[in-house]
Amino acid sequence: MHVGALQVRLHVRESRSLKDKRQVVKSILDRLRNGFNVAAAEVGARDDHQLVVLGVAAIGDEAAGVKRVLDQIADALRKHPIAEFCGCEQSISSHQVD
Repeated sequence: MHVGALQVRLHVRESRSLKDKRQVVKSILDRLRNGFNVAAAEVGARDDHQLVVLGVAAIGDEAAGVKRVLDQIADALRKHPIAEFCGCEQSISSHQVD
């Protein structure tokens, strides 16, 4: 079993309030969960109305497949029309299941 984690930082320049930010974050999280079948949540910068930090987790039987999904997510977020991609970190770990 391979578990992948992706942390992404986005900047929502047009956001004027936490309510504006929440609308963008909810839209992104729904798209990630439904489009890529991953777990995703806002994991940082909750009080900043323009900075978004998301965590995404994917699991699979092959590390290459997990990496491919996380790379596709990062690419999709780079092209987001409202949230500017600021960077990401990715890690994949292997776990032996008995």
